[in-house]
Amino acid sequence: QVQLAESGGGLVQAGGSLRLSCTASGRTFLTYHMGWFRQSPGKEREFVAAITWSGSSIYYADSVKGRFTISRDNAKNTVALQMDSLRPEDTAVYYCAAGPVGRGLATTTGYNYWGQGTQVTVSS
Repeated sequence: QVQLAESGGGLVQAGGSLRLSCTASGRTFLTYHMGWFRQSPGKEREFVAAITWSGSSIYYADSVKGRFTISRDNAKNTVALQMDSLRPEDTAVYYCAAGPVGRGLATTTGYNYWGQGTQVTVSS
């Protein structure tokens, strides 16, 4: 079992930055790929970014490429999402997720464990 807890959400103006953090506890963090997803009202949860267990491979949704950066610190059991040049369309609840090696990284089915989510609101 892995427990995930996100922090760092909030309200920011367009063009601003936020840094989300996710802390994992429970089973060995090192054996899991980590991802960030987001969900807006009335929309399905969508992939944002993912990082493999070693940090050697990183993936981004086209909509955030060049603006968001995912990173992980296996010694601290944390994964972060640095969000720059934020846009109103980035407004959503952001979720941290953990999935076992061998599953797809860009779909919700690739992840077993989810955090409770943190709200990000970008004003125009």
